[in-house]
This record gives sequence, structure tokens and C-alpha cells, in this order.
Amino acid sequence: MPGTTEQNRRNGGMSVREAGQKGGETVKHKYGAQFYEEIGRKGGLATKQAHGHEFYEQIGKKGGKKGGEATRDRYGPNFYERIGQKGGQRVKQLIEEGKRAANAEKKRAS
Repeated sequence: MPGTTEQNRRNGGMSVREAGQKGGETVKHKYGAQFYEEIGRKGGLATKQAHGHEFYEQIGKKGGKKGGEATRDRYGPNFYERIGQKGGQRVKQLIEEGKRAANAEKKRAS
């Protein structure tokens, strides 16, 4: 089919994605990474003015729900149990290390 990515490459062309990536790199070299920070900030302010604070709350809830569902679907419900146990073990380890450090400090002070 004419215009496909594979055919563009054979003809010396590039895909839309490749062209966009190349353009983005050119802009970054010309204006610096701060340029993207500035336009992102301006875009965020414009969105806030147009839609209000509640808009961000709504999309945050949607994203959190979808992200949580995607993680659950990808790793299964037992995933949360496993990572919770790992986190709890790490906290226990850090507490023990803190106690040992405090005891060592007390011994040095006396």
C-alpha cells in the first residue's frame, strides 16, 4: 500500500514518528530543554484557566483508576500482596538499622 512506513523507508523517506522525533531533537538543540518546560507550563496554565481545578481532579481519578486496573490486569491481584510484603519487610529492616545506629551512637557518646 502506498505511503506505508516500510515503503517510505525504502524510498529514503521516514515515518511520521521519525520525522516528529527528528524535529523535536532539532528544536531541543536550537532552543534548549527549558523551551519545552516553558511551553508545558504555559499549556498547563491555559488548561487550568479553561477547565478549572476540578478538571485536574477528574482526570487524576480517571487515570488512577485506569492505571490501577491496568496494573491489576497485568500482574494479577496477588501482586499487591507481594509488593506490600516487600515494602513491609523493607520498613522493618530500616527500623532495625536505625535502632542499631542509635545504639552505636549512644555507646560512642558514653
